[in-house]
Amino acid sequence: MQNTLSSTYHIILASGSPRRQQFFKDLGLDFEIRLKSVEEVYPEHLQHHEISDYLAQLKASIFKDELKANEVLVTSDTVVWHEGVSLAKPQDAQDAFDMIAAMSGKSHDVITSVCFTTATSQKVVHEVTKVTFEEMTEAEIWYYVNNFKPFDKAGAYGIQEWIGYTKVSRIEGSYANVVGLPTHLVYKVFSEIESLFQ
Repeated sequence: MQNTLSSTYHIILASGSPRRQQFFKDLGLDFEIRLKSVEEVYPEHLQHHEISDYLAQLKASIFKDELKANEVLVTSDTVVWHEGVSLAKPQDAQDAFDMIAAMSGKSHDVITSVCFTTATSQKVVHEVTKVTFEEMTEAEIWYYVNNFKPFDKAGAYGIQEWIGYTKVSRIEGSYANVVGLPTHLVYKVFSEIESLFQ
C-alpha cells in the first residue's frame, strides 16, 4: 500500500509533534511536513471528541486553498477529557502539577482526532482511550513535572515517559492514540484513500 500511495498521492503532515512525525515514518509513509500556526480556540458548547474534531478541522482550514489535486493534508488534535473538562497543554509547571493531581487515582479519556483533507473533500476520524492513574504523591508529581517538563502535551503527561511506566494502572483502547496518533485509523483511511478523491 505504501509504495502505491506514495507514488500516487503527496501526503502533507501539518504537525510539529515529533511523536506524530515518528509514527508516520514507522508506518512507512513518505510525507512532507508543512507547518502553519492557528489559534486553537473552540466554541464553549463543544464537548469530548467534538473539541478535537473541531480543532483538527480548524488546523486544516488554513491550508485548504493551497492544496493541489493529488495532495492529502493530515491534521490532528489530542484532548484529555476529565470529569467534564478538557485539559489542554499546561501553561506552566504549576498548571501541569494541578492537572496531574486532578487525575491522580482516577480515569480520564484521551481523544485524538485526525482530519484528512484534499482539494475537494474532507474526512475526520477519532479514537477514545480510557487511561487510569494510580494515586500519586505530591513529590511524585513534582518529580515528573520537573524532570520531564510535559508542557507540550495535552493533560500534562506523556504515557511513553516515567509517569506511564509507574502510574498508569490500566488502558482501555489504543496505546498509540494516547501517545498522540491512532495509527490503526490512519492506516485504515490511507488504505481506502481513493474514496477521498471521488
